[in-house]
Amino acid sequence: MFDYKLLSALAAVVEQAGFERGAQVLGVSQSAISQRIKLLEARIGQPVLVRATPPTPTEIGRRLLNHVQQVRLLERDLQSQVPALDEEGMPERLRIALNADSLATWWAQAVSDFCADQHLLLDLVVEDQTVGLKRMRAGEVAACVCASERPVAGARSLLLGAMRYRALASPAFIARHFPHGVQADQVARTPALVFGPDDFLQHRYLASLGVDGGFQHHLCPSSEGFIRLTEAGLGWGLVPELQVRDQLRAGILVELLPDKPIDVPLYWHHWRSGGQLLGLLTEHLARATGQLLVPF
Repeated sequence: MFDYKLLSALAAVVEQAGFERGAQVLGVSQSAISQRIKLLEARIGQPVLVRATPPTPTEIGRRLLNHVQQVRLLERDLQSQVPALDEEGMPERLRIALNADSLATWWAQAVSDFCADQHLLLDLVVEDQTVGLKRMRAGEVAACVCASERPVAGARSLLLGAMRYRALASPAFIARHFPHGVQADQVARTPALVFGPDDFLQHRYLASLGVDGGFQHHLCPSSEGFIRLTEAGLGWGLVPELQVRDQLRAGILVELLPDKPIDVPLYWHHWRSGGQLLGLLTEHLARATGQLLVPF
């Protein structure tokens, strides 16, 4: 039989990226949470954590974290049926991984009413859309939004739609680098903006133009900062259309090659045994994103 105090210690250390913050969340000392992890490892006969910065789960640790995530959601279903079991009366927290551009654009509008109706708090983990699924695989989140269609074992995926990105730059940048008009083969020879090392959207865009090879670029791991740098003329970048409609109308940003957008599909991944809450959220997102994302 599982000792859920020990499993909760494991979840807190991984989710809070350290023993000290994990202990604070559980309201215990750092020594106490460390002892719980050691006791868990003694009982199962193998390590559940790699003691690094931040601590990461081992393979068996990931399996235990997946179990904890699903148990939390199933407990919520039981508490709704037997209110006396909910001793603290605290709102549910749901840990979700999603990409920064979704967080900066459509996500809040899609989930605000649902969170209010369901008395739900969100614990959001920001990852690039190409790698967000790793958080589910590691057992750190109950659901994620990412560009990968194939779910991890024990999970389901649902296509929500696509985010449309356009290659944009400031008028001053275009005048400086493309005085005779923008040509596809010239784009790779001008400075670009890239969100981070896992962001290959610019590579895909250039490949779609028939341009291969590397290109010079700034790294900017902030959706808002990405827009500010583009407006300031530091480089061209692929920006969500949802985020810059006002700038496009005002001429603050200009599309490099009109009518050559690139669409990135977004999939909602969630545990099959995630209980009623995840099921309701999945149904809600399927309806809400139909008005916010483009078909794919």
